[in-house]
Amino acid sequence: QVQLVESGGGLVQPGGSLRLSCAASEFTYDDYAIGWFRQAPGKEREGVSCISSHDGSTYYADSVKGRFTISRDNAKNTVYLQMNSLKSEDTAVYYCAAEIKPIRIGLAPALYDYWGQGTQVTVSS
Repeated sequence: QVQLVESGGGLVQPGGSLRLSCAASEFTYDDYAIGWFRQAPGKEREGVSCISSHDGSTYYADSVKGRFTISRDNAKNTVYLQMNSLKSEDTAVYYCAAEIKPIRIGLAPALYDYWGQGTQVTVSS
């Protein structure tokens, strides 16, 4: 059973940075995409960024372009989300998810097959 475990969340001041990690275990697939999503209270879950295992191509939501960077370490089966210039509106629970043998890579939650439990990110002074 695939397991995804997020870490790295916490409290940070506006303008600060955090790096989230998504560690995958029991992961034997070689064709997949890993996405980061977030959900704020009272709001729908939204896609933030994703990365393809096939060619390393990346996608970002407009709201985080230029501030967030997704990367991967294949040897560690880990995907990272570096978040810089954080804003109060970035406050949410952040989830990572895996899409196996993707036909289409994107930021729609419905595309993804496995989900982690989430990590809280709070941006506040």
